Amino acid sequence: MAQGLRQTQSQTLKLSPQQIQLMKLLQVPTDSLDERIDIEIQENPALEYKEEAEEKTLDEKTQDEVQDEFKSDDNDDYVNEYDDYGNVDVSSYLGEADAMPAYAYADNYYDQDADDEKAPLVQHKLEKSFRDNLKGQIELLELKDAEKLVADFLVGSIDDDGYLRRDLQSLRDDLAFRQNIQIDIPSLNYILERVKEMEPAGVFAQDLKDCLLLQLLRKQATEPRLLAVKVLENFFEEFSKKHYKKIIKGLHIDEELMKEVLEEILKLNPKPGGVVSATSKATTFMVPDFTILNKEGELELLLNSRNAPELRVAGSYRTMLETYRDTKKKTKEQRDAVMFIKQKIDSAKWFIDAIKQRQQTLTITMDIIMRLQEKFFLTGDETNLRPMILKDIADRSGFDISTISRVVNSKYVQTEFGTFKLKYFFSESLTTTDGDDVSTKEVKKILQDIISEESKRKPLSDEKLTNHLKEKGYNIARRTVAKYREQLNIPVARLRKEL
Repeated sequence: MAQGLRQTQSQTLKLSPQQIQLMKLLQVPTDSLDERIDIEIQENPALEYKEEAEEKTLDEKTQDEVQDEFKSDDNDDYVNEYDDYGNVDVSSYLGEADAMPAYAYADNYYDQDADDEKAPLVQHKLEKSFRDNLKGQIELLELKDAEKLVADFLVGSIDDDGYLRRDLQSLRDDLAFRQNIQIDIPSLNYILERVKEMEPAGVFAQDLKDCLLLQLLRKQATEPRLLAVKVLENFFEEFSKKHYKKIIKGLHIDEELMKEVLEEILKLNPKPGGVVSATSKATTFMVPDFTILNKEGELELLLNSRNAPELRVAGSYRTMLETYRDTKKKTKEQRDAVMFIKQKIDSAKWFIDAIKQRQQTLTITMDIIMRLQEKFFLTGDETNLRPMILKDIADRSGFDISTISRVVNSKYVQTEFGTFKLKYFFSESLTTTDGDDVSTKEVKKILQDIISEESKRKPLSDEKLTNHLKEKGYNIARRTVAKYREQLNIPVARLRKEL
């Protein structure tokens, strides 16, 4: 077929800039909304906060007052120049040919990656990071200058939990290629043994066994601690699988002494890097988006006031337009300036509309969740949670499922029983032997209660847990019980066993 140009018609679905802006705002949690608004105000000078103490403004005047004030004998074709925002309609100052539609200034694409952006964590400048803490200890090791360079490289090679999981040969190769430092394996191993003396105890370990041994060897020698070293060195696999009888038999000790040995090991820290790094991370505060009050059996929903900021179009932009209108001879530069003002005012109006629509969407969605889970909000009993999925809320609200998903994401509600993430209230349904639909969260709660009451010397297997649930009317398969147990972060029966 010969190449050429041809026109074709096709229907495509595109999101308007307003829809894109609303979707992005719906995902923003309350504690980040102020920051998002500040960014918009910085980028758009036509947008500003409405001051509480300001005198009566054009926004508060009636339409008649505005028309009387701005009507002129020279303007017979007067149109209402104020909209619902109380701001001048720029289109009345421009001819039809000049009044370009607002969408001409907006991006006609939707950046899918923009939704994945996360606000950066703020770290206090005075707080030292985990690696900074270790680098500060290098001077205390009394190493040579060349050895200090190697030690600094080792600090940069450890993981966040404090482990050095790379073998000496790969470390030696990296030192040669990246740092141009030539060192043999024995010398590198010597420096590694020296940095293992750093605090906290256990850093630079290559595995869990090595980490625990490093910590035990720093402690004062007692019989249980010496036996704990033997357990880790000679019976680590049996210890990890909780085969305590084999260890007792191998060490020729009684059960009481074995308990003391286990107590010494369990007091050790399996992630030494977490002690320091946890304090160096920025402290984040969770701000609830909603509050539900129980007023004598009647639930009342409150939206966090930070979700309803008072915004308006800047008055200075109105003044510029009025000055332009009163100018008899209008230059091209002035008309270009008014076009720019129109773009900024339209953008400000869109943002104000999006904020208001966000408030409405949040309130409607949370109100439906509150009504569906009314028993839980009145009692706080997890077994009163009803099965609920995103489609249930979408059907009742009229919103799309994707909209409900954005509302639920990273949002919290404060109740008299604590603060919960909205995702907490969503779960699949499960049919009991009586034919009733119950939430899978109810089944998990029952499963958790059964495990908490079991004998720790003889923990219940998944098969026995399944039988207990069936006795209570929850007819589920063993593999489903295993899945729920894993979701609750509960180990298998063998690992729950205690002496």
